Amino acid sequence: MFPFVFEWVWDEGHLMFFGGMWYAIIILGLGMTYCMIRAILDCTKQDQDHHHHG
Repeated sequence: MFPFVFEWVWDEGHLMFFGGMWYAIIILGLGMTYCMIRAILDCTKQDQDHHHHG
């Protein structure tokens, strides 16, 4: 069943499952965002250092 189906009932099991699922998705998304920002910053720093030494 999907939440947009009329027979959907928000009971404790659904709340715990979706709460845990969204918690995990948010943690993974924040971790991947941090890694991408860190990689971009490291690449731009490396490019700047490379141009100064050349």
